Amino acid sequence: MATLEILTIPDTRLKHKSSIVEKFDEGLVKIIKDMFDTLYASGNGIGLAAPQVGIKKRIVVIDIKKEDVSNPMTFINPKIVKFSDEKFINEEGCLSVPEYYADVERAKEVEVEWFDDLGVKYKKKLSGLLSICIQHEIDHLDGILFIDHLSALKKKMAIQKIKKSKKNTSNNE
Repeated sequence: MATLEILTIPDTRLKHKSSIVEKFDEGLVKIIKDMFDTLYASGNGIGLAAPQVGIKKRIVVIDIKKEDVSNPMTFINPKIVKFSDEKFINEEGCLSVPEYYADVERAKEVEVEWFDDLGVKYKKKLSGLLSICIQHEIDHLDGILFIDHLSALKKKMAIQKIKKSKKNTSNNE
């Protein structure tokens, strides 16, 4: 099992755009496995984008458990091709913005195209928590954090909270 370090704000690597995955090979399979190991080790995450672990590739792993049954999904080069007009607001958190939660408005449904780890292409309409999660994770691929959807004041508060938490952690070591 290889758990990777999850980058947290204000790490500038979180703001980089990710590049397209072109090789569907053993290296990709290893990255995906390590990302799932990292997601599960986090204890509370349901999705993880490659940039969150310092990999500038368009890779997302999601596992929204249903009745405690794991449902791992891999999205390579995901792209939202259609957003529903209907929106909803949901409380979001992020492994890269630890212990901070805020309401974010997202499309209620999205139509997404992506590839699996073998290079097979999919296109599907996603709704509910999966819709929120894929929108959140694709934002990461584009260098956007969920706090970027907040007012300037709320974003500043989130960054200050994380910096303070990091400072307290390093002082206690």
